[in-house]
Amino acid sequence: LGALSSGMLLYGASLIYGFTGHTNLQEIVVAIANEGRSIGLIFGLVFLLAGVAFKISAVPFHMWTPDVYEGAPTPVTAFFATAPKVAAMALLVRLVMDTFQGIASDWQQIVIFLSIASMVLAAFAAIGQRSIKRLIAYSSIGHVGFALVGLSSGTQVGVEGVAIYMAIYVAMTVGLFACLLSLRTDAGYVETIDELAGAAQSRPFVAAIMAIIMFSLIGMPPLAGFFAKWHAFLAAIDAQLYVLAVIGVLASAVSAFYYLRVVKVMYFDEPVREFEAVPAELSIIMAVSGFLLVTYYFTVGGPLASFAHTAAGSLF
Repeated sequence: LGALSSGMLLYGASLIYGFTGHTNLQEIVVAIANEGRSIGLIFGLVFLLAGVAFKISAVPFHMWTPDVYEGAPTPVTAFFATAPKVAAMALLVRLVMDTFQGIASDWQQIVIFLSIASMVLAAFAAIGQRSIKRLIAYSSIGHVGFALVGLSSGTQVGVEGVAIYMAIYVAMTVGLFACLLSLRTDAGYVETIDELAGAAQSRPFVAAIMAIIMFSLIGMPPLAGFFAKWHAFLAAIDAQLYVLAVIGVLASAVSAFYYLRVVKVMYFDEPVREFEAVPAELSIIMAVSGFLLVTYYFTVGGPLASFAHTAAGSLF
């Protein structure tokens, strides 16, 4: 699948080169402004976006994500869920908002489809999962869809929303994996949701931070996850993409089921095993993550919005 995605990316790039005569991004902007859109350029853009969609695991190019997340060691999965996804999203934003801004009406249709498909599939596919890492995989697919809601608007406000969303997503994901790495037993790291049973009794701090992160992933105020979705949906509403925003809100409501199930298992089920002592480094990471998610509006919300505004302004 990695080879296929790279091939699609390269094929799209070659088509764009063939119909614009350039590989330099700024020269492509000039070529589109002078010559307008052509059917070959649109085909190239479709293949290029499909290749990038593989990297951010947006539906329907998501099929590798649950298996890779589940099969990889937990620390490696933590890396997969953050660094490559943020880098690929930054690449996607720069491509569509900078290089292909001249044909925005064409790529907006693609991004809107990716967004809706990712949000809806992830919301329902995660309900039946028993593996924690597969659950996180579908969660990450859904959050990519929420971030793309902001990008769908094609405006500076939308880009700001994407930047803020991805920053908060990284904080939530890092904190979540720190919690999972802390819940280690003599048999290794926990792999299924049922193995979290009774964690609140033996590891109350870890369970509390994990519960905060789950509520933030749902998007409940006043946690940071609420403001992430607020910025994304606000951009869509400003661009009059009302249906997209409504679908996003409904998908969030459905996703609450499987996030809350994790909290229920930790707090209300009987313990099934003993957890080992939590390393100090992970305790610090969990504490910082929980603090940022709870106090986001009062601490980092303003500076992060300012940074996002500056970054988005550089593309316009």
